[in-house]
Amino acid sequence: MSLIKSISGIRGTIGGRTGEGLSGVDIVRFTAAYCVQRSQAMPDNRKIVVGRDARLSGEMVYQLVSGTIIGMGYDVVNIGLATTPTTELAVVGEQAAGGIILTASHNPKQWNALKLLNEKGEFLNDAEGKEVLTIAEREDFAFADVDSLGHITEKDYLPFHIEKVLSLPLVNKDAIAKRHFRVEIDCVNSVGGLAIPAMLRALGVEDIVCLNCEPTGRFAHNPEPIPQNLTEISTLMRTAKADAGFVVDPDVDRLAILCEDGEMFVEEYTLVSVADYVLSHTKGNTVSNLSSSRALSDVTVRHGGSYSAAAVGEVNVVAEMKRTNAIIGGEGNGGVIYPECHYGRDALVGIALFLSGLAEKGCTVSEWKRELPKYAISKNRIELSPAMDVDKVLRRVKEAYKDERVNDIDGVKIDFADGWVHLRKSNTEPIIRVYSEAATPEEADRLALQVMQMIQQ
Repeated sequence: MSLIKSISGIRGTIGGRTGEGLSGVDIVRFTAAYCVQRSQAMPDNRKIVVGRDARLSGEMVYQLVSGTIIGMGYDVVNIGLATTPTTELAVVGEQAAGGIILTASHNPKQWNALKLLNEKGEFLNDAEGKEVLTIAEREDFAFADVDSLGHITEKDYLPFHIEKVLSLPLVNKDAIAKRHFRVEIDCVNSVGGLAIPAMLRALGVEDIVCLNCEPTGRFAHNPEPIPQNLTEISTLMRTAKADAGFVVDPDVDRLAILCEDGEMFVEEYTLVSVADYVLSHTKGNTVSNLSSSRALSDVTVRHGGSYSAAAVGEVNVVAEMKRTNAIIGGEGNGGVIYPECHYGRDALVGIALFLSGLAEKGCTVSEWKRELPKYAISKNRIELSPAMDVDKVLRRVKEAYKDERVNDIDGVKIDFADGWVHLRKSNTEPIIRVYSEAATPEEADRLALQVMQMIQQ
């Protein structure tokens, strides 16, 4: 059993003893702590939005969270089965004090989490997140009296979300409709099965092949949208004669794309391609995190913009985007952040902008990919043991490569002339992530192996 407490929320496996997994006691404690933090930040606002993905534990967690919120004297706007970006937009739409998203994102079915939003529908910043963790440790909450209990209202915010995307100037609905795209999707049995077909139909895509679109919460495969987990849709793409394939994770903030021949576009290139389209219409700056492909920097420079790197984590990318006035940004895991819509990773926005670019270009997905800078990324992990001192490991790596360009704002990233390696402790799993990139898959693997072998000596 695992329980991970971080500034972005609380994540854990369902079941087990208090403090070992994400137990009912932990859920109530952290929800109450969040309410206290929100009351300090927004004393006159007593409304919180709650949305969830389709996980098997979702209804149970929702009941505990909503009960705690109304017990703390807040009203709940329950938007039910909803994507993470839909929930973020709902916070703004409701002018709420914040929101809680019940999702463990790409983690397997036994996991769930409370992702915490501020009044802007953005994740709590570092100081706010630490404040919630500190309050949770006190465990001396003052609940509302019977006359001050909150109430629950239920709303559907998916139509609002879709209309928000359709209203974006760079979403070319007419061009998409004229291409008569055939699109295949895999929504891994979660809320994407509700949101993605509706989004595609609104864009004028009528020929949709749905795979794993029933929101049962029984994930048909490992829910992280990376190539090794997408063999089923890849095989079907070869016979379906589809123009493009789209895969999302359970809460629909990450987007992976497949070419018309079933080959992976690769999730790193989701942001790169969408940025290529946006920058071709609007000059500006971009941001991604340290673990993302150099291809975004290359594309940005090609279009006359400036690129910046941020520490891993959506809140860090958003902060850097605001600092540099970036017009698009995100993360190499398939997360697209387009401020014209909102400051949050959003697969619906990603699909709409990608199809707009594809339609305007008049090419195939594989042809577009061949136009983009060519890099290969290798994503590896080292399981953490109780005896492993992560900080000591990272110091060893930094010292060993002190003659190279080293960035230590988030773990350790070593920039070589022809590639890079980035090591950091995960915020969502008990692992060290080891990402590397080079001109070929073999060279990227070699760079990662070189560093991993040094760590494990």
